Amino acid sequence: MSARPPLGMPDPSVIGFTPGDGGRATPPACETLTQRSGMRDAGQVRPGVEFGCATYSNLAAMLARPTDLVAPVPYAGADAPLAASAVRRYQEDRAKPLNSDYSSSSSSSSNSTTGSSSGSR
Repeated sequence: MSARPPLGMPDPSVIGFTPGDGGRATPPACETLTQRSGMRDAGQVRPGVEFGCATYSNLAAMLARPTDLVAPVPYAGADAPLAASAVRRYQEDRAKPLNSDYSSSSSSSSNSTTGSSSGSR
């Protein structure tokens, strides 16, 4: 079963792909997405709406791997036992920090924020 966009919305194929050096996602030409408005305001036809333009333009900008547009990596499925063991370690207070670089940089940035806000009170 494939996911379909809401009625009247374009599908994700409006995002373009330019091959080469890992590829590049290109946002849609918003004019092509314009849908005429059936509404009138004081006898004047309201302007059309470019449904999906902002959504698909933002998605094109956020793609970490633009090649996923043309050759997506197949979903391998969830590893339920691994996820359950992670939750169990957290519940039993046995979770470990990711690494020393992460914990030292995040604590130093939070300390500097805390120190500056308490000094201004």
